[in-house]
Amino acid sequence: MSETTTELPVVVIGAGPAGLAAAAHLLDRDIPPLVLEAGPLAGAAVREWAHVRLFSRWGELVDPAAEKLLAPTGWTKPAEDTYPSGGDWAERYLQPLADVLGEQVRYGARVTGVSRTGRDRIVDADRDTQPFVVHYVNAGGREQRVLARAVIDASGTWSTPGPAGGSGLAALGEKAAADRITYRVPDLKDPAVRARYAGKRTAVIGSGASAFTALAYLADLATSDDGQGTHATWILRRGISGSTFGGGEADQLPARGALGLAAKAAVDGGYADAVTGFRTDAVERDGDGRLVLVGEDGRRLDPVDEVIVLTGFRPDLTFLDELRLGLDERLQAPTALAPLIDPNQHSCGTVYPHGVNELSHPEKDVYLVGMKSYGRAPTFLAMTGYEHVRSIAAHLAGDQEAAERVELTLPETGVCGGAGLFDEPEASEQNDGGGCCAAPASLTIGAAPVSASSGGC
Repeated sequence: MSETTTELPVVVIGAGPAGLAAAAHLLDRDIPPLVLEAGPLAGAAVREWAHVRLFSRWGELVDPAAEKLLAPTGWTKPAEDTYPSGGDWAERYLQPLADVLGEQVRYGARVTGVSRTGRDRIVDADRDTQPFVVHYVNAGGREQRVLARAVIDASGTWSTPGPAGGSGLAALGEKAAADRITYRVPDLKDPAVRARYAGKRTAVIGSGASAFTALAYLADLATSDDGQGTHATWILRRGISGSTFGGGEADQLPARGALGLAAKAAVDGGYADAVTGFRTDAVERDGDGRLVLVGEDGRRLDPVDEVIVLTGFRPDLTFLDELRLGLDERLQAPTALAPLIDPNQHSCGTVYPHGVNELSHPEKDVYLVGMKSYGRAPTFLAMTGYEHVRSIAAHLAGDQEAAERVELTLPETGVCGGAGLFDEPEASEQNDGGGCCAAPASLTIGAAPVSASSGGC
């Protein structure tokens, strides 16, 4: 890379937790960053789930380099053992950090393409010596571009949720039923959203923390004065096992255990029925306009008024088409990282910290970090994203020893990002629950009535 190229900024895509931490670490290494954020504020994606509480504590959500940058401003770090909501995280940490970065963060800048200057994906000649060119559209709709010495993509996966369809594609009729389907945990404290679900039958598709949260929210609504008649049908692609609701009191992350117990309580209390081994193939409407989910095996579930699809997320790689990325064919994560985060083998507590070596691609000096680096893997260690960008910044500064040194010490349980449903750390201690390997003692599953289908279409 030429001396002229090294004087260019490192472009960071996304002003979320990992992106802003990347900027802080680059500045700490005297490397100028330029953060391009599609939204109007820092943490735009986080703000879309502002009502949901994390099950990581504040002490696990503040990057050390970012804290160092914030300290001279008089910023006060929240109490380490408390749990923020998404809104808290954005307002009390991400936005102040972006404000310190000032003009090094550009809002309303949606990246549309990244390539090498004068080199498309095919060309080999002098490829590594050419700066990157990043195209983006600003808030006014004008196309612009900027040159960069390196690119760190911290854009996350929030914009590309998984579909209801069990094949990984949208189910037949899913897009046509968009007026009755959401891919987010609803904010039932919002009066308009609450009215949408109150007294209605709602299908919840998914088996992770977000699905647990939605089930618990709906059960809470069902017990309220304005929510009588609210009922959920919980749709799982797999069967029920001892780990379906997490580990309860034995969960290595107590708040996550409390979340699973809340979902279990929704089922045990009769506020939700569970349908297992159901892979959605089609979404149809009955004569009253309600939605009927049809399975790959021909089963037809009772009509519902609303559907909440929480089947995970996937990375948007379209604007990186001209780069030579090395991605695992299953997870769409960097090839060296994928075996370490394979959900068939690992949970968030069993993934060891990793950095530039695992995040590198055939295309030199381009990195996917944070949740984006995990591709379709469903769990993510929040502090690990900060380790990603610390290692990469050290590498770009020429400090390979620091880049390869693990500076993150995780508690034995690991630290998972994601959604939680609790207000106090002791919440999980107030519930009964089984261990991670034992079936919940009082689990009752009520299967929704099904009828034979005349065939798919």
